[in-house]
Amino acid sequence: MLAASAAMMAASTMAHAKAGSVRAFKGIRYARAERFQKPQPVIWDADDLKKANAFAPACPQKGDLYRPQSEDCLYLNVWTPSASARAPRPVMVYFHGGAYSTGSVTDPINDGARLAERGDVVVVTVNHRLNALGYLYLAHIDPRFPDSGNAGQLDLILALIWVRDHIAAFGGDPANVTVFGQSGGGAKIATLMAMPEAKGLFHKAITMSGQQVTASGPLNATKRAEAFLAKLGKGVDPAAAPIYDLIAALSATDPILGGGVYMGPVLDMRHLTRHPFWPDAAPQSLGIPMMLGNTVMETRAFFAPDGRQLAGLDFDNLAARIAPEMRIDIEPSWVVGEFRARYPAASPFNLFHRIVTAARSWRGQVEEAEARARAGAPAFVYQLNFEDAKHTDDIGLSFGTVADPTPAQRMMSDRMIDAFVRFARTGDPGWPTYELGERQTMIFDNVSRVESDPRQWERELFARVPYIQPGS
Repeated sequence: MLAASAAMMAASTMAHAKAGSVRAFKGIRYARAERFQKPQPVIWDADDLKKANAFAPACPQKGDLYRPQSEDCLYLNVWTPSASARAPRPVMVYFHGGAYSTGSVTDPINDGARLAERGDVVVVTVNHRLNALGYLYLAHIDPRFPDSGNAGQLDLILALIWVRDHIAAFGGDPANVTVFGQSGGGAKIATLMAMPEAKGLFHKAITMSGQQVTASGPLNATKRAEAFLAKLGKGVDPAAAPIYDLIAALSATDPILGGGVYMGPVLDMRHLTRHPFWPDAAPQSLGIPMMLGNTVMETRAFFAPDGRQLAGLDFDNLAARIAPEMRIDIEPSWVVGEFRARYPAASPFNLFHRIVTAARSWRGQVEEAEARARAGAPAFVYQLNFEDAKHTDDIGLSFGTVADPTPAQRMMSDRMIDAFVRFARTGDPGWPTYELGERQTMIFDNVSRVESDPRQWERELFARVPYIQPGS
């Protein structure tokens, strides 16, 4: 625990990181971990705070977007308003996207200053272990690593324990913690809502285009580990292999899905003992207010205009192009026919994104919202329509970090920040909950409004096919 003397020191030291009306602390260690092992908490002291003036490395991953990278990546960052408060401030803890394999909160889009300032809240962003380092399930292969399949989730749990124990020193209220995350970050939150070790560590949850209805089964996760180890090399000990060899082995073909090998949370019956939202919403978290969001054209972020899915797209090849991208087993030519009849003026490009978004990216959110409603603990749901929003567009808007924003973008950002903060403060963002009768949804747009069951026809069409989370 942070001693009273350290808390006083924190208040006096904050001046070194002051930026305008917000003070920032970057690179605070919250845990340590050996490769594939359960993380261990650290004793946090004054020296850690004195050094909290620069981001720590991101977790090793494919690509050069985030540098430096290091396996020693269990660090978090805090932004807190400079002015004293009459009462402890709500705490908003952000988990980044990138599925479970890439990403980092060192990205400037995740800077917490604007959100902390406008919302008068304490903002925390967290890095943790990703890809094989966080989710390679070795329990059936190597008895040294019983926790390996959910190590990344256990990192997040220790980060939340750090928040519980120490955030009061930064003016935050440990009894009012909201977790929020986009894409993989939202999926991590949905998974935490079913993990007993996370119970009581957060009090509200916001998922942004990120769901985890079902987790990877242990048998499929073992097949993935075997494929990964085969790519790494016969007889190579993954615990001792150079980190760049581990990252290279992620190119192993996934034996279930094809493509690069999938890494994600595992139903290991040790830390995750049930699927997050199947066959129902995890009972342990029904008392936690939840907000679920998506963007209206998610898949505009996934496919390049000159890529194989969209280059030369026309009505003759539309069915063939959508078939592998919907990620569900449904007759693609029938789907195209139904959508063309429903939207006769839509172009092939528009229909591609409308179909694939509804089938692949929106479906998980619908499953989670319906599960909460059936359980009598309905969530609040939003849809971002603004500027035909694509996947990730709500990050910059909710943080207030859109680069060179137009007046309309600044207005939309303020509106979303205000809704997120209102939810973090009170558990109610300002619109009705999603009930099975009305399915009321906030539509964020130039003219924001609540709509009943938006895209009802698309929801009902794809509800004909059972939903299985890709990677399960």
